[in-house]
Amino acid sequence: MKLLYNNHHQNRTQRMAFAGLIVILLPIFVPNLFEPLGRASPTMFSEWNAPKPRHSSLLKIALHRQIPTEQQSELWSPLVSQGWRPCAESTGTSSLPKKSRGYVQVFLDGGLNQQRMGICDAVAVAKILNATLVLPHLEVNPVWRDSSSFADIFDVDHFISSLRDEISIVKELPSEYSWSSREYYATGIRDTRIKTAPVHASANWYLENVLPILQSYGIAAIAPFSHRLAFDNLPTNIQHLRCKVNFQALVFVPHIRKLGETIVHRLRHPPGKLQASGTEFHKGRIGDSEVTGAGKFTVLHLRFDKDMAAHSACDFGGGKAEKLALAKYRQVIWQGRVLNSQFTDEELRNQGRCPLTPEEIGLLLAALGFNNGTRLYLASHKVYGGEARISTLQKLFPLMEDKKSIASAEELAKIEGNMHNALVGHRAYLNLKTIRPNMTLLGKLFLNKSMGWTEFQHAVRNGHKNRLGHIRLRKTKQSIYTYPAPDCMCQS
Repeated sequence: MKLLYNNHHQNRTQRMAFAGLIVILLPIFVPNLFEPLGRASPTMFSEWNAPKPRHSSLLKIALHRQIPTEQQSELWSPLVSQGWRPCAESTGTSSLPKKSRGYVQVFLDGGLNQQRMGICDAVAVAKILNATLVLPHLEVNPVWRDSSSFADIFDVDHFISSLRDEISIVKELPSEYSWSSREYYATGIRDTRIKTAPVHASANWYLENVLPILQSYGIAAIAPFSHRLAFDNLPTNIQHLRCKVNFQALVFVPHIRKLGETIVHRLRHPPGKLQASGTEFHKGRIGDSEVTGAGKFTVLHLRFDKDMAAHSACDFGGGKAEKLALAKYRQVIWQGRVLNSQFTDEELRNQGRCPLTPEEIGLLLAALGFNNGTRLYLASHKVYGGEARISTLQKLFPLMEDKKSIASAEELAKIEGNMHNALVGHRAYLNLKTIRPNMTLLGKLFLNKSMGWTEFQHAVRNGHKNRLGHIRLRKTKQSIYTYPAPDCMCQS
């Protein structure tokens, strides 16, 4: 189903290239946004067909790395204040329109990250139109195959209550409009459906194209609705409202929050039987005097699924069979229309367009200073290549866990999904340390087969000094959900 976080969601090629997200959680922070996803799943290339490590010389030294205490301390220290603070809090003044102009429905496709952003945008559009929002409908995603409804994921009562002074929200349409359903719009052309909303439409577009339908019929259904509201040139109160929805109104249902808290607790405090018998085993296996500081762990969002591998058009060491299989997959899914296909692997890596493999992510973490006693939680869906692709990362971080190793099947039932952009934005909003891999730098470093470990480590550390959670102000056309400053934050 989803992600968990509520403490107290460019172009496709660029999104695909953002291959790894490493989140550091410290003992003093009790998070609610967490992502318990699966570790690995074999694809058409089963475990025994996965390629050998591609960076053996670096890997050999990394497996026996010793990290200075000072470097460890610096790595795990929390971020200092960067001069920004959250400011999506309600002003307490009601701005609810006296009379609603009608009902707005949205049908949200895409992945969970897109759907979350769509919910925020739907609230904003309803506000622009002075309309009543019907609880958004989440379409079944063909990739995730998640049929969860809004109420399965988010706390509906909290959502409505948090926004009661901003807009009216109803759980379902009144009887006179009960005909306005997904099935109704799927069976013909309907006057009340808007399907021409442009990507990143302006507020004026909605006033000129949707408002007349509301006034004529009392209801308007917008589908598709992903990315259908601009990030720029909107009134300040509308931007502020989007922030409020994302960072305050959208909280997960209790059982998801409870599972996230349970997993965090288990990562910080492994069961006694494991500490009694397993830790000593780990010490002997990993060679460190003790496991990295009690209560500390690192979350790795490894974005290396089959879709990403295929769409990148990069070479991952699987030889001709792998290249042909991925090319066939591109043809089936995207009819071969993948821009990266016109470039060589070297060109793609020099441009930072290739997702990092588990091996490369492991080397990045090791170079940054994470020792082999680091407790690592792997938050990913299906890793391309299965357990064999994961094996090198496992060797670098023997204390690695995933959802299946730390939670029971019963606990994980109906919990699935991906909201990495929401996570990035939320951690920036809360000033928490989050490592963003420098894809262009890493692409070039991994192409250099003669580079030694010391030089590699030095280049990695220098190239990530300002990529450890430092606030990045949103640029034109960028998402306020991924880059919350300055729209959702105020200068201290």
